Amino acid sequence: MAQIEPRLQDATIAQLHAAMRGGETSAEQLVQAFTAQIAAHDQSGAKLNAVVTLNEQAAAQARALDKRFAASGALSGPLHGIPVVIKDCLETTDMPTSFGSEVFADYMAREDATVVAKLRAAGAVILAKTTLPDWATSWFAYSSRSGETKNPYRLDCDPGGSSSGTGAAVAASFAPIGLGTDCGGSVRLPASFCNLVGVRSTPGMISRKGCNPLVGVQDTIGPMTRSVEDAARLFSALAGYDPADPLTCVHGIGRAPASYLPALGPDGLAGMRIGVVRNAFGSASLPAAAAVNGVLDGALAELRAGGATLVDVEIPDLGQWLVDTSLYLLKSKFDIDAFLAERVDAPARSVQAIVASGRYHPKLDLLEGIAAGPDAPLDDMAYHRAYAAREAFMQLVVNIMARERLATLVYPTAQVPPPRRSETDSGEWTTLTFPTNTLIGSQTWMPAMTVPAGFTDDGLPVGMEILARPYDEPTMFRVAYGFEQVRGHRRHPEALPMASA
Repeated sequence: MAQIEPRLQDATIAQLHAAMRGGETSAEQLVQAFTAQIAAHDQSGAKLNAVVTLNEQAAAQARALDKRFAASGALSGPLHGIPVVIKDCLETTDMPTSFGSEVFADYMAREDATVVAKLRAAGAVILAKTTLPDWATSWFAYSSRSGETKNPYRLDCDPGGSSSGTGAAVAASFAPIGLGTDCGGSVRLPASFCNLVGVRSTPGMISRKGCNPLVGVQDTIGPMTRSVEDAARLFSALAGYDPADPLTCVHGIGRAPASYLPALGPDGLAGMRIGVVRNAFGSASLPAAAAVNGVLDGALAELRAGGATLVDVEIPDLGQWLVDTSLYLLKSKFDIDAFLAERVDAPARSVQAIVASGRYHPKLDLLEGIAAGPDAPLDDMAYHRAYAAREAFMQLVVNIMARERLATLVYPTAQVPPPRRSETDSGEWTTLTFPTNTLIGSQTWMPAMTVPAGFTDDGLPVGMEILARPYDEPTMFRVAYGFEQVRGHRRHPEALPMASA
């Protein structure tokens, strides 16, 4: 019977590799143990409903890695034998890729996404594919393909979207690490709501080939992990130039390092000047926002304790900038349609056809808005105004950082905690009205990551977002790791104990 030792239940990649080298566990045992955790809590027990498809070949793939390790004494790559869950909008040749849509429930891609190929090359074992709202078009876990996903920390709350399943799965120890995608915050919001680290890079640092777009120039793929160190390891394995994705030219422009691990140090906050974006905090008169603000106050104190100097700043007209730079209703229809047109086996060839069929989750107000967008955005002046505003918005934010000599900016990832399902069902919160701050990084095209900042008095996770200059992922990782060393806020959901196989 495979069972992870208690000290390895929340283990990092490095700790799991040490256990493999010491003979305490194997890749196959890890697959068995995490599969048992999925069996205990996904469709049974808590019924998180975070997994769409289990990889039936995972145990055999892990067994092959174990044989290779036994023969050579060397790990096959930086992710050797590590089970990983991936969002079901990343194309795989050995499992269907649904994009969260019931229309695509049986769709089989002809090629792996570049990030999937890189995971395999690094030695990872793809354990399962995870839930998302149709075409990644919601902050909430509503999907025509899989229904609703629950938050492991409180089952009547939403886990965040659109990387809902990966967030819930990694938090519940269905796998040590996972992948999500992030256009407007779809990695960072569920990471915040599920007490995880979530990374959005400068667009183009990681290839998006084989991933459905939302806004092509803004889309990213990123790690969702339980520690900053694991996020840096996974990010390092995935980043790089890909001729199949022209935007990855930025990997060279940004002079990206071969690894982001050297950026991590216990004194990473020492001497750092960090801006606190005060007008990104919610109103203290709203109880939900006040709860988040209280957690952030504690996190700011911990930044100071680690040696950082904090400077209060504001981004002028922040709300209007977020409206003026939004491209979803102007460009997403065009980009998704172009993606579908390249797939001869696709069961639907346009967003309009999917919406007209009625085969999408009825809570997806953004998908409906996208379907009504222009067919030719490059002929629409509204698109060009929004695109130009994006550059001005980025310059505004970077100039604030330059004037105040700031390494990063910080603020709550979302202004409120994870909402109750009743609040999203009733329409109290919608995708087009939800107060998430993740749009700041997305619509300036700057790298940002969320880290666990603590819990509200009633036990709901709160994340703190760290925003860095374009291409400056090393500083982002440095600040995040330094903060984590002061006092880590990651904890396993109490109601989901580890199962044994």
